[in-house]
Amino acid sequence: MVARMLFRAVIMGPPGSGKGTISDRIVKHFALKHLSSGDLLRLNIQKKTEIGILAKSYIEQGQLVPDDVITRLIVQELNNFGEHNWLLDGFPRTVPQAQALDKAHQINTVIDLNVPFQTIKDRLTARWIHPGSGRVYNTEFNPPKVSGIDDVTGEPLIQREDDKPETVTKRLKAYESLTKPVLEYYKNKGVLETFSGTETNKIWPHVYSFLQTKLPGVSQE
Repeated sequence: MVARMLFRAVIMGPPGSGKGTISDRIVKHFALKHLSSGDLLRLNIQKKTEIGILAKSYIEQGQLVPDDVITRLIVQELNNFGEHNWLLDGFPRTVPQAQALDKAHQINTVIDLNVPFQTIKDRLTARWIHPGSGRVYNTEFNPPKVSGIDDVTGEPLIQREDDKPETVTKRLKAYESLTKPVLEYYKNKGVLETFSGTETNKIWPHVYSFLQTKLPGVSQE
């Protein structure tokens, strides 16, 4: 009897690439366990676990959480998934992290969402918020009736620091320089699958078709 190969996948994509939406759809359609490194880190900080306290001390000093700390946290959580197929999101971000992950779990699929930076920049910088209520507007597809003004209160809208053009450019450049070697690492291992496009709804059918070949008989409508 041939042992069933477990599906071990990583999804990668810059901020604003639609990674969250695609991840949710993959998890729903293919019944995978989903682990987001950001969510896990926040949960551990909130629960004041040993790793959470350690991670918080770095974050408060404006430093990145060291590879070994974040890797230990992720691997520990993945071990709890046992014999389930899973999708990992937000990790690894560096080659040492990818190598450490490989020692614990053999990654057999890496989904890379390749969305042009200009598309992402347009998407993220179009977002404006009414601070009092949290109402979100998008100048592209959900604009306020009067530019820069909240429809309900008439108060001015603001742009979050994260959504300002210069911040978005900085984040995208940082993502590219950090993850390029990781994508190269997975490409050399023959597990990288890149999906290019400007719209999540147009990228998704290609991701779905690809995963049907990897997880035959698992798909749920």
